[in-house]
Amino acid sequence: MRQIIQTETRREGKVLSVLLFYLFAFLPLSAQQTYTLEQIKDSALHNNYAIRSAKYGVEAAQQQRKEAFTKYFPNVSGTGLWFNANKGMAQTTLNLSENMSPELGALLAQSLPPEALAALGNPISISMMKNGTIGSLMAVQPLFAGGQIINGNKLAKVGEDVSRLQLQLSENEVEKTAEQYFWQLASLQEKMKTIEAVDTLLRDIYKDVDVAVRAGVAMRNDLLQVQLRQNDIESQRLKLKNGISIVRLLLSQYCGLRDTSFVICYQSDTPLVPLSRQDHNKALLGTPEYQLLGKQVEAANLQKKLAVGQNLPNVAVGAGYNYHNLLENNHSFGMVFATVSVPISDWWGGSHAIKRRQIEHQKAVEQLEDNAQLLKIRMQNAWNGVEESYQQLQLAKRSIEQASENLRLNRNYYRAGTSKMSDLLEAQLLYQQSLDKHTDAFADYQNKLLEYRQAIGQ
Repeated sequence: MRQIIQTETRREGKVLSVLLFYLFAFLPLSAQQTYTLEQIKDSALHNNYAIRSAKYGVEAAQQQRKEAFTKYFPNVSGTGLWFNANKGMAQTTLNLSENMSPELGALLAQSLPPEALAALGNPISISMMKNGTIGSLMAVQPLFAGGQIINGNKLAKVGEDVSRLQLQLSENEVEKTAEQYFWQLASLQEKMKTIEAVDTLLRDIYKDVDVAVRAGVAMRNDLLQVQLRQNDIESQRLKLKNGISIVRLLLSQYCGLRDTSFVICYQSDTPLVPLSRQDHNKALLGTPEYQLLGKQVEAANLQKKLAVGQNLPNVAVGAGYNYHNLLENNHSFGMVFATVSVPISDWWGGSHAIKRRQIEHQKAVEQLEDNAQLLKIRMQNAWNGVEESYQQLQLAKRSIEQASENLRLNRNYYRAGTSKMSDLLEAQLLYQQSLDKHTDAFADYQNKLLEYRQAIGQ
């Protein structure tokens, strides 16, 4: 009975140990965050500094466009002034006797007492505007400004469009870099899987050779060769672990990920459908690079019109309300007015400014034509890269099949005693290299696809 109880206790203890093992073994894996390629790119677009900086540029351009729109409305200004001088700003001296006619003098002599007549002979000092207050409120509405207001608003709108195109270019660059990091990490992880598979293969070979050595049908040197290859595999595993750790840190920093122990999810065994070539002449019009060049031409044309407008007359109308108490009493009045400003001497330098803007406009037009050809060459080069990488991927797949068959045959030959260990290990190395080449070709094909899509504006 005691033995039965002890047996059951040991059995329950083993079950509990197994449960605890699986619990602690899989808990870290379940806590790891898994990201797909789209999630990685989305995180990079939301957290990367270059994208935030480009968005700030878009917001600044929007405010500049709104600022330019306010030029259509009247310019309202108010002015207030209070002063207190040490003496009156308007002073004069009156001598009534000098300006008095004889007839008026005789009349005043008959009607005024002698003291008053004596006072009229002395000069009288008058001082005014020693202190006072002045205020005015003016509104001026431009009627004609040489097209500067209209063209200035158009130029601000072009600036906003340029900032949005620059944001799109920044997004393309960030997306490209994030995807390159992603596939670099995926490539290292696939190579780690290859290392694990090769390590398993070498352990099986080691067992076969060990049995053969013990049976006396194989030399111990064969066993040492396998051990050396296992050491080399272990060295490669350490390098891959360090590489995976560094790339994961780079990807985490670039995409703004807090956890550096995340796992990426991808499908490496999905059949690839060859991408079809697009019409590059039509695709050119939709690329942000070409649109940005077009905006530069448009901006240069508007700047030329602004230079012309700065040398044309300006016409404006306005109305105002004014107040002052300069003459010791409150006085207010309203007024309407019109102004015409004609630049005369400015045409001397303005004509050269207009010619300079014309030259810059022609330069932008020719730059558009030249860069359009370069953009189409870039599209063709990207397409050539897609085709080449696809062919390399197909070759890598066939190489895996051939290397696998070669490894199988050499393993059978060695077991049959008709092949050397060096031949078997060479076949194993070729098999490992074919797997690594396929991994690199797959990652390169994904990067080339992205480059081509971005080159044609998709």
